[in-house]
Amino acid sequence: MGDLLLVRHGETEWSRSGQHTSWTDLPLTEHGEEQAKSLAPLLTGRTYALALASPLGRAIRTAELAGLTGVVPDPDLHEWDYGGYEGITTVDIHRTRPGWDLWTDGVPPGPEGHPGESPQEIGARADRVLARVDAALAEDSGDVVLVAHAHFLRVLTARRLGLAPAEGRLFQLATATVSLLSTEHGRPVIAEWNRRP
Repeated sequence: MGDLLLVRHGETEWSRSGQHTSWTDLPLTEHGEEQAKSLAPLLTGRTYALALASPLGRAIRTAELAGLTGVVPDPDLHEWDYGGYEGITTVDIHRTRPGWDLWTDGVPPGPEGHPGESPQEIGARADRVLARVDAALAEDSGDVVLVAHAHFLRVLTARRLGLAPAEGRLFQLATATVSLLSTEHGRPVIAEWNRRP
C-alpha cells in the first residue's frame, strides 16, 4: 500500500503576514515560487495513483512548480472558510476577542457565499477526500499526493489518525512543506512532518 503525501502551498503575501486566507486567491510571492520549485526533489521518483489539489491558484501553481503532473483540482481541498475573519490576523482578532481560538470558537459569517466553517464541517470535507485517497491506495498502484492549505491539511491529518477535526490544532504546518502519512502495523501514522529540502 502506498503513502499519502501532503504538500502545503508556497508563501503568499498573506501567509507571510499571518492573515487568514481562504477564498482570496492570492498568488505565490517570488519567494513562494522558489519554495515550490525546491519541493521537486521530495516529490519525484514516486508513482502517484492520485494527485489532487485545491482549486485555488496558490495550490495549483505550487503543484506545477514542484513538478507534479496530472493534478486534478478538487473543491473539497479548499482552505477553511474563515467567514468574517478573511484577511484578518489572529493578533487583530484578539484585540476585540481576547483568547479567541479558531479551533474552538469558530468564525463569524462573512460576505454572501462565505458563512464560515466549523471544524466539524472541515472534517466532513476531509473525510470525503480521505475516502478518495483510500480508494486510490487500495488499488496498490502508487502513492497519493494532496496539494492544499495549512488548516485544511491539519484537519485532514487529524481525521487520518482517527482524531476529532479540532485536534488539527496539534499539527503546525509551514509553507512549502511535504508531510508523509503512512501506516505501521496497519494503523495510520505520521512518518515525516513539515519537511523541506
